[in-house]
Amino acid sequence: MPDWEKRFRAPRVGLPDWAEDAPDRSLFVSNATGTFELYAWDRATGAQRQATDRPNGTTDGVLSPDGEWIWWFSDTDGDEFGIWKRQPFFGWEDGREDEPAAPGLAPSYSGGLALGRDGTAVVGRSTDDEGSSIHVVRPGAEPVEIYRHRESAGVGDLSHDGALIAVEHTEHGDAMHSAIRVTRLDGTVVSELDDTKNGTEELGLTVMGFAPRAGDTRMLVGHQRRGRWEPMIWDAVTGEETALAIDLPGDIGAEWYPEPQGAPAESGKNAGALLISHSFQARSELWRYELATGELVRVEIPSGTVSGATARPDGTVEFLWSSAAQPPVVRSTSGRVVLDPPALPDGLSKAPDSVPVTDAWVESPGGTVHALVQRPAGEGPFPTVFEIHGGPTWHDSDAFASGPAAWVDHGFAVIRVNYRGSTGYGREWTDALKHRVGLIELEDIAAVREWAVGSGLADPDRLVLAGGSWGGYLTLLGLGTQPEAWAVGLAAVPVADYVTAYHDEMEALKAMDRTLLGGSPEEVPERYAASSPLTYVDAVRAPVYISAGVNDPRCPIRQVENYVRRLERRDHPHEVYRYDAGHGSLVVEERIKQLRLEIEFAQRHLGDSTPQDDSARKGGPTP
Repeated sequence: MPDWEKRFRAPRVGLPDWAEDAPDRSLFVSNATGTFELYAWDRATGAQRQATDRPNGTTDGVLSPDGEWIWWFSDTDGDEFGIWKRQPFFGWEDGREDEPAAPGLAPSYSGGLALGRDGTAVVGRSTDDEGSSIHVVRPGAEPVEIYRHRESAGVGDLSHDGALIAVEHTEHGDAMHSAIRVTRLDGTVVSELDDTKNGTEELGLTVMGFAPRAGDTRMLVGHQRRGRWEPMIWDAVTGEETALAIDLPGDIGAEWYPEPQGAPAESGKNAGALLISHSFQARSELWRYELATGELVRVEIPSGTVSGATARPDGTVEFLWSSAAQPPVVRSTSGRVVLDPPALPDGLSKAPDSVPVTDAWVESPGGTVHALVQRPAGEGPFPTVFEIHGGPTWHDSDAFASGPAAWVDHGFAVIRVNYRGSTGYGREWTDALKHRVGLIELEDIAAVREWAVGSGLADPDRLVLAGGSWGGYLTLLGLGTQPEAWAVGLAAVPVADYVTAYHDEMEALKAMDRTLLGGSPEEVPERYAASSPLTYVDAVRAPVYISAGVNDPRCPIRQVENYVRRLERRDHPHEVYRYDAGHGSLVVEERIKQLRLEIEFAQRHLGDSTPQDDSARKGGPTP
């Protein structure tokens, strides 16, 4: 088995979530069976059990505060449309099927979930026909709708005593910048916080969580008032705002340190401290912030990326860490590895390392672009894959990724570009993505491409443009608008025909498209045409490989087929792989198959001079 396949097959675990009032009971995601599923873990005994088992996997699960129940979202083959189900933490003694957790609520897209200590649940949902709604579900009672709006909205949090609900909404029509409303369980509005009309700027807010004490109406709120994401404290009842003097560059997230188990409610021993997650230049840091003194104390972690972190009642911090060179591991500030993934039957227990990333800073029409570069052994110029991230509100970081590592094993350099529209580089960089959607990002990618060729890193005749989701969209758009620049294109679950995609996609993404492009296709048809890969399909020169999930609600299959028919009409070289899942796959072997097809397609069209795989170069067996 070559190293690149081992990286996919090696067992992984996600950061364990834990029950607030029973912290020994945890829930985590693992691929130990070959499919990503939910697992229950009793820390007191060390016992683990697989909680879900479905052909296309399960990753969305929540523990009740008392640790007695596991709620999980049940969709159909990755279509993201379904209901919440639940099971006891230790499973059903009689082996029965999991029961609907909120009887009376029809299937929908999930709009968040918050569980109360008295068994009450607050369920967010959305449908294409009805928009967004929020419902209070009490044990033994019919669901009560407390919120409804045509625009996107979701459950932010439920206060510790279950009296207040925080709702994130975009009633103003800007899907990139949410406002916050706090209500009681009967829907009565308590307060509003809205930065979307902050002078001439439209700023966003996000709920980071209520304080972890009964009767405490303070909430951590993420805001953008100083040009980046950072926290403040807002009292949802009095309206008092407390700014936090956290002098760090880059985006800042926060959560409360929990109360120590058994502490009296008035003790406040840990309620006055925050766990700070700091993201800057594609790396992460963790800090502890004391509210009383403003003291900021570093939590020591290796250089790399923290994909999630949580403070435990004993004051320790658990975090999921990786770097481009080293695979993910759940660590603790206690100095131990929190949760070892189980070894597979063939003895594979850890993914092989890869190569580290280096940073490139390149000037583009919109400013300085940050790119992450991984190089294979030997001297360049190399065949090079531009692996473009999705989102677009996301960013690549110094984190372990099996896909880029596989390309490096096959002799390719890999470049990942945090184009305008990416998060992590300030509000202006993210919000620059308006109206000329797709074309803006491609300007930044083109600037990095010129640098890569000019520096001797990349072979100009063997450049591959690749990506998934929004990265797949940019791939197809780039092949049509920059046809001479690319030798091969690899697009996974892409937007290919923007107008058809808009009409077929889930309602939340329609709202995002209206925000990005300034309206619907009927209102601004020229912008959708300028940003649609279908507009430029006849200009494409490079061979095109497309993979698509037939149940994908985000980049639906019909618009992909429209693009493919245009390629067929030209008899243009292309391949299409359709699979029975949604926006990507949670099945390990399916992920390996898809990447193998992409690598083989690129090798076939780039010619015999392209290296084949790491095992062949090392003299070992080929897959």
